[in-house]
Amino acid sequence: GCSGSVMLRIRAKLRQAADQMKRRPELCCGAILLTCALILPLTLTCSRVKSVVASPRAPLRFFPAEAPLADLFLGQLEEVDRLLEEADVSLVFYYAPWCAHCITARQHVQQVALRLAQQVQFVAVNCWWHQGRCRKQKIFFQYPVIHLFYRRVGPIEYRGPVRSEYLESFIQRVCAPLTYLPSVRALHTFLTQHQQAVVGYFRFSSSPQPAGYITFLLSALHALRRDQQGEVRFAVVTNQAVAEGVSLREDESVYLHRRLNSSLVFPRTQRNFTVQAVCDWVFENRESVIHWIQPTGVKSYSLEAELQKGPALLTFLPHNPLTANQLLTRVPPAEDWFPRCCQSLSFSSDASVCELCVSRCWALALYLQRVSLSSCRSIQSSYGAFGRWSVCCRSVPRPPLDSITGLQCRSNKTLRFYLLDTQLHWPLAQRLGASPDQSRDLPFITIINLRDETHYVLNHTDALEDFIQNFSATYSPLHRHLVGHKQQQQTQSLIQEVTSDTVMFSVSHQDVLLLYYSVWCGFCSVLNHVFLQLARLFQGNSALTVARVNVGRNDLPWEFMVDHLPSVLFFPRHRKQMSVKFPENTPMTVPNLLRFVLQHSDHAPWEESGRGAEPQSLLEAELQSLQRQVFSLHRARERLSQQLSVLWRENRRLTLHTHTLETQNAELQEQSGRLETLYREKTRQLSDTVHRLQELADASEELLEENSLLKVLLTVLRERDGWEGDSRDTDGQEEERQEEERQEEADGQEEADGQEEADGQEEADGQEEADGQEEE
Repeated sequence: GCSGSVMLRIRAKLRQAADQMKRRPELCCGAILLTCALILPLTLTCSRVKSVVASPRAPLRFFPAEAPLADLFLGQLEEVDRLLEEADVSLVFYYAPWCAHCITARQHVQQVALRLAQQVQFVAVNCWWHQGRCRKQKIFFQYPVIHLFYRRVGPIEYRGPVRSEYLESFIQRVCAPLTYLPSVRALHTFLTQHQQAVVGYFRFSSSPQPAGYITFLLSALHALRRDQQGEVRFAVVTNQAVAEGVSLREDESVYLHRRLNSSLVFPRTQRNFTVQAVCDWVFENRESVIHWIQPTGVKSYSLEAELQKGPALLTFLPHNPLTANQLLTRVPPAEDWFPRCCQSLSFSSDASVCELCVSRCWALALYLQRVSLSSCRSIQSSYGAFGRWSVCCRSVPRPPLDSITGLQCRSNKTLRFYLLDTQLHWPLAQRLGASPDQSRDLPFITIINLRDETHYVLNHTDALEDFIQNFSATYSPLHRHLVGHKQQQQTQSLIQEVTSDTVMFSVSHQDVLLLYYSVWCGFCSVLNHVFLQLARLFQGNSALTVARVNVGRNDLPWEFMVDHLPSVLFFPRHRKQMSVKFPENTPMTVPNLLRFVLQHSDHAPWEESGRGAEPQSLLEAELQSLQRQVFSLHRARERLSQQLSVLWRENRRLTLHTHTLETQNAELQEQSGRLETLYREKTRQLSDTVHRLQELADASEELLEENSLLKVLLTVLRERDGWEGDSRDTDGQEEERQEEERQEEADGQEEADGQEEADGQEEADGQEEADGQEEE
């Protein structure tokens, strides 16, 4: 109804405006000109608004101009494709100029480029410049990203440490994915130096490049994506006599060398000879005694995934991947080792007397222990990881191979061996127990048992063989290594700070109330003031010590551990095995803690006081302090009761006020319903009046049409010739009659207009009355 009245008003206004514009056309032109005048300044003003965001500066070169690499600092990805076609091996370094990892890796990449510029094409691409194609086409979630290409084969992503020696070693493996073995000696040397070796036999007589050779070459390149350390090495043999050294007689055969189990030949009848099939077969059947692992240094599961498999022996060694003989698994044959160290050593059945100087490294000692020196009676029965000594070989008969003894299965335990680079992971070694004063050139060895949450550290004076055998024993004599926080300076405080080194001494002389806390525990920090108040009560008392230990930074023996934080344990004097835990359902307040201490202590805590105070006076002081605290609690309770009473009265007043408002709201809703009913009735009457007025308007239009027709007929009659006078009288009468009809019609139209204005006024009065009631 409201919308109908509004529409009637709008229609009336539009009619008036249309009538005025018909009468005065200059008003329409003025309105159009005024609109254009308003739009034109607005358009000019908006076009001159300056951008509040400054345009980015053009990127600069990331690498120096003298560096032997192409620095595409504008992200020209189309140039990369052109440069890849110019070289057999290419390295593409995708970087972001703001990335700290890219800035750190820049020096190492530049060093490698200086050494391998004649062999490898180095390209650096800025993938952060928003106008470059690299940013639009490549999606990288971290920087830097290093891709290598071997004759358009790739990309081979490098995910190892971005250091010059590691990166150069990986590039060399990409440049030479296959090792050519021309002789039987070279074949045996290759199988001995690498713990995981794959040899392929191909005849080049029929074709310059057999199809199987291309597949084998691509398999070696594909394996580099899964083997960043290069533990699996691929070699090729073209001579049939050399191939028979590994029992290969058929063309396009692949041989997987294994040390502990029997070696395998690729089953051509069961699998297709494809790149993916060869790589899957190699990695499914390979065996590895010692693994190189490289934790990323950030939050990841690479190290935890290996430790979850079982107990692990971690050896931290200074490792350079460019050096040939630093891996334990790359031990050359005895014929190559012994002449270098002792020229007079013989390998006949009766060995001559000689002095063998073992002075190279502990890897040599390990090799000598497990290979052939068991025939020497004067040699030490074990080897050390840190010692350097000389051994003497006398002329004794060489025993059979079955009498050579070494590390063997002594219990039902499994120990995995892992190697880590000291230069990369020395912080991890320090967290596991390495001394800060220890030289990084010496190895650090530890055994970690994640299931038992224990780890053991090899001392410098112990032998590695004994260390492993003691761990494998049923009742291991090894002592669990406890990682603790070293206190720089012991300060006088009310609460004693306990560490892994001082926990045994702290709880062995007097009663100790020990709080277990951690920095990340929010509830532990709330209890600090409670323990400070308790420590003030026992200040100067030598019979009881209030202490705390940060279990997040200090490992404790099993008998001192708790299951959750915060926890409080009381260790009685001379009865440490009868330690008592503070009840979990009891609030940790000063009275409750004091009652807990007095209940479980076998003597008065004020005995042997350092100040010589009387027991009774000390107890009175404690009681007075407790009384003051109780009195303070009573006053706090009274204040709280007063506040609660005020809040109750205020709540009561708000409830009554809410009830009054709800009553008024109900009355207003009822009045609103009545007004709505009246409004609907008036709207219905108004619609009936409008319908009647519409009928009158239709009738007036019909009368006007009839009057026009009569005028036409009258004109035709007047034009007729020979009308007589009586006809003129008749015409006069007819005109009088028509004039009377027009007068009556005009009177009826005025009466209808008056009725319409009266109805409109009545409707406006009703609407104003309804609006007033609604506002009221």
